[in-house]
Amino acid sequence: MATPSFAAGAYASIQGMGAGNLMRKPLATASGAEGNPDFSAMIGKALEATADSGRKADAQTASVAAGRSDIVDVVTAVAESEAAIETLVAVRDRVIAAYEEIMRMPV
Repeated sequence: MATPSFAAGAYASIQGMGAGNLMRKPLATASGAEGNPDFSAMIGKALEATADSGRKADAQTASVAAGRSDIVDVVTAVAESEAAIETLVAVRDRVIAAYEEIMRMPV
């Protein structure tokens, strides 16, 4: 299993390699004519959905503090946000594990 320091090092090395270049589509598949889903777009949507659930939880918390909402709404929003974050972390861990497995392969 990957340690947090290994994950941080992996993220830092990706940024050092120019992560902006990694997110661009290859010219052959830029048109999407092959019908293949765009992995970077899928990851971007998942990240945005996770951020949206966090914003919703924050808005519900502020609404309860102002007395305009019920505590049940806050608990529901926080639970949804927590589930989204746990899913995102699980996917990240699987990607790191796959990377480690690839790095162990003989050349």
